[in-house]
Amino acid sequence: MTPPPAYARPKAILFDLDDTLWPIGPVIARAEQSLHDWLGLHAPRVARAFSIDALRQARLAMLAREPGYGLDLGALRRAGLHAAFAEAGEDGAKVEHAMSHFFAARNAVALYEDVLPALRAMGRRHLLGSVTNGNADLHAIGLAHHFGVSVAASEFGRAKPDPAIFHAACAGLGVTPAEAVYVGDDLLLDVQGAQRAGLRAVWLNRNGGAAHPGHGVLPDAICGDFHQLLAWLELDGAGVRKP
Repeated sequence: MTPPPAYARPKAILFDLDDTLWPIGPVIARAEQSLHDWLGLHAPRVARAFSIDALRQARLAMLAREPGYGLDLGALRRAGLHAAFAEAGEDGAKVEHAMSHFFAARNAVALYEDVLPALRAMGRRHLLGSVTNGNADLHAIGLAHHFGVSVAASEFGRAKPDPAIFHAACAGLGVTPAEAVYVGDDLLLDVQGAQRAGLRAVWLNRNGGAAHPGHGVLPDAICGDFHQLLAWLELDGAGVRKP
């Protein structure tokens, strides 16, 4: 009988943020509604001229014209507001106040209930870090102290699935890619991206969805929540329980 592969216990666990540590859809919906309400009070001509959806469609069109904005969605939103303010004849100096209001709401996330206990447990045995294409502020959210390194595409200049962003996080923790595991909800950006960078990767599939057959991605593990992730790590992340 062929023995199972001999993986060492991972030294580092790296995490995606949005839809891995918290659900992002409701957060963005509330933040965009809060921003539009703010516009109604402080930039009423913009609010009258642009619905939430109209602002979103304008941003998507801007992204299609200038794909570089994909590295920094905050910069995309700011540019979209500047364009809307100019078209509506509002004072562009108010855009930064609008962005501050939006980011405060965008960082008012509700963690999945299993996240904090699991981070505390993993932090006792592993180095922890994060790699994100989004613009969450871990200091504002109150999670920054859990992570030895946090790499964001907007600051790093490259986004997942580029191997460089995973390598930067590993280097920041002083580990090799082979000594790290990445955990995320997106099969292509997170799982395939991390594996191509030399890390093992866990697909955090909280909604129980099936993998698209055309993706051809085989995660090192599939976990429905952080309780299952902890159990997998207890098997050394290799399906082999330690003696």
